[in-house]
Amino acid sequence: MKLSYQNADIFISTGGREFTADGDVLLFIHGSGQSHLTFMQQGRFFANRGWQVLNPDMPSHGHSGGVPLDDIGAMADWYAGLLEALGVSSATIIGHSQGCLVGLEMAKRYPEKVTKLCLIAGALAIPVNDALLDMAMNNPPAAYQAMVNWAHANDSHLYAHSWPGQTHIEFGTAVMESNDNQALFADLSACNQYHDGPDAAAAIMCPSLAILASHDKMTPAKAGKKMADALENCTLQIIEDAGHFLPSERPYEVNKHLRAFLA
Repeated sequence: MKLSYQNADIFISTGGREFTADGDVLLFIHGSGQSHLTFMQQGRFFANRGWQVLNPDMPSHGHSGGVPLDDIGAMADWYAGLLEALGVSSATIIGHSQGCLVGLEMAKRYPEKVTKLCLIAGALAIPVNDALLDMAMNNPPAAYQAMVNWAHANDSHLYAHSWPGQTHIEFGTAVMESNDNQALFADLSACNQYHDGPDAAAAIMCPSLAILASHDKMTPAKAGKKMADALENCTLQIIEDAGHFLPSERPYEVNKHLRAFLA
């Protein structure tokens, strides 16, 4: 569906089902250079099992217009305002990578809006290499290729995507190419400048779930474990032989862990 919000047309995937604000709402928050496509296999899975799904493209990502946000706090405010605009009082937040930082900050700033918090391939901080920042600003296609190669485990470089006709590398590249060229640099800059993860984690009391990948080169599992340890009420799951793009690399395992937690 499309929503006019903060002077931009925002696209929100609802998992192929009509959205109603009075159900159990899942808000998916994608990562740097990503879009709603990150969570397509989660959104459809849960929408067809009774949950109400909101899987938005952030401004200048995917099908959304507007100017890219370059601050994690501003992103948290944007998502909280989006819930209000849709008449949603509270939701379970499911974030991937950068989306974990946004989820942490949102749960700290708006605890009444966050019933549960699911953090996939995340950490309390996500520092970004200067060379990648430079590529994202001056040569976005090179940055896309570098990130897609780095973000997938070895197996995902070899075999087909779980969607028929796709490969992980080609799919990952196509997702990044669908965004505005300025979006990735804004995202990575926001991650690089965010240092409030420990304070946010210390303030969060709602149930949480951390799903990590054993072969994650972008947010290593050891950093994710520190995040899980910092949360008061967190369940930890580690998926073996997987890389950073867990929602598309290992959708069956991710959905299994999410479903158990949401139950």
